[in-house]
Amino acid sequence: MAWLVLIASIVAEVGGTLSLRMATVGERPKRRWSLVVAGCYLVAFTLLSVSLAHGMPLGVAYGIWTAVGVALTAVLSRVLFREPLTRTMLAGIALIALGVLLVELGAAH
Repeated sequence: MAWLVLIASIVAEVGGTLSLRMATVGERPKRRWSLVVAGCYLVAFTLLSVSLAHGMPLGVAYGIWTAVGVALTAVLSRVLFREPLTRTMLAGIALIALGVLLVELGAAH
C-alpha cells in the first residue's frame, strides 16, 4: 500500500511541476495553472506523508520521490516543452537513480 501511495504522490508532484511551467508561459501568469500547481503539491505532500505513515522509511520514500520526480519531469519537459535533455543530464539522472538505489540498499540492513 505504501508503494502505491508513493507512486500517486510522485504523479501529483510531477503534475504540479509541469503545471508550474504552464503557469509562467505567456505575458502574464495564468491564475488557473497556479491553482493546479498548489493543488498538485498539496496532494503530493499529503500522499508522501501517508506513505510514511504506512511504514516506508523517510530516506527511501523521499529519495525515490525526488529521483523519479526529477527523471519524469526532465523527460516530460523534453516531450511537452521541447526543453533540452542532453547526455550530461541523462548521466545526472542515472547518478541520482544509483544514489537512491544505494540509500535503499543501505536501509535494508
